[in-house]
Amino acid sequence: MTIREELEQREVETLSPYASLAKNSVRDREETPCDVRTAYQRDRDRILHCKSFRRLKHKTQVFLAPEGDHYRTRLTHTLEVAQIARTIARALRLNEDLTEAIALGHDLGHTPFGHAGEDALNSLCSEGFSHYRQSVRVVEVLEKKGRGLNLTKEVRDGILNHRTSGKPATLEGQIVRLSDKIAYINHDIDDAIRAGLMTEESLPSEMTDVLGHSVRERLNTLIHDVIHNSMNRPSIIMSSDMERAMKSLRVYMFENLYLNPLPKREDHKAKSMLADLFHYYMDNPQELPEEYQVMMALRGESTERVVCDYIAGMTDIYAIGLFEELFVPQAWK
Repeated sequence: MTIREELEQREVETLSPYASLAKNSVRDREETPCDVRTAYQRDRDRILHCKSFRRLKHKTQVFLAPEGDHYRTRLTHTLEVAQIARTIARALRLNEDLTEAIALGHDLGHTPFGHAGEDALNSLCSEGFSHYRQSVRVVEVLEKKGRGLNLTKEVRDGILNHRTSGKPATLEGQIVRLSDKIAYINHDIDDAIRAGLMTEESLPSEMTDVLGHSVRERLNTLIHDVIHNSMNRPSIIMSSDMERAMKSLRVYMFENLYLNPLPKREDHKAKSMLADLFHYYMDNPQELPEEYQVMMALRGESTERVVCDYIAGMTDIYAIGLFEELFVPQAWK
């Protein structure tokens, strides 16, 4: 018996009857199993080592190109989601490896400049654009020069359905969907306080009296509530009071941070810049990197879809540098 088979047997013996078992996982393309890792461990490792994951460190979470070192990026957000999700999965005896893989991959398709970039590409592309679909496209098509990562269907389902309206097929996917919201609401409050846009005391008491009066308290309260209410049940749920308070806090954050004109004042520049890049490559597709031209030639992908792929994969820094190279006059050297 290989180490992988021993791990798979251990899952059968120790995990909840509601857990997803690695031995039952399915890939689109069959491949020789690893002798020391389960399928979900292998998926996690593939995501962790892919180029799209590394680029998350230079992609906006909320604050565009912040000068402070302690503001979240899309990468640190992803790691915080994974930490919260793993804690819940372990407590509920669900598959921690599957949970972690979904969490690490859920934002791989996010654009530069956060949701401003996503909105820009969605308005420019006639086929539409959303980061959750793009995340799946990254792991199915774009990584490995068009071969994709060949992840299990359970991981891809969790990535696709991490959005608010999503309905993950596994409890592990449900954990990530909820952990994403728990993470970003609380760490975005922390960043907003750091930026001087709000204070802990300015948060509505009808929400903080239920959830807690600090980021640490709120995370602790929410995670415990999810675990307590989901234990030995076929779904991941929160208590009604906690869910109502968290939804109210999310609405408050939209009104006071996500739509606040102060942190959003540079968004129009980011959108305009991405629009210029989009139109440039639509007019000059021959200047796209070779791997993107191959996708059009061999896979029959539309030009605008491939242009979106290229732009969505950029970091904030790369997009700005490319814009300057293409549109800003250079001094004679």
